[in-house]
Amino acid sequence: MCLGIPCRVVEVPEKQWAIIEAGGIRRKIGVHLVGDVSVGDYVMVHAGYAVEKLDLAEAEERIKLWEELLRFESAGEAE
Repeated sequence: MCLGIPCRVVEVPEKQWAIIEAGGIRRKIGVHLVGDVSVGDYVMVHAGYAVEKLDLAEAEERIKLWEELLRFESAGEAE
């Protein structure tokens, strides 16, 4: 199964690369597929590349779903 993770762009050190943050973790990703990004933009990340730009409302909804998934998984581990 392939999952994309909604992430916020926190740095754009090079035109084709960006530093994103999700859940307190920062990672360098390629933005070749989505074009220019700016600090504060939200992108969907899969396999180290941004595959889609997200507007704020869509990003917030997807982050909420992602957090629910993580809570569900954590609850399963406790059983």
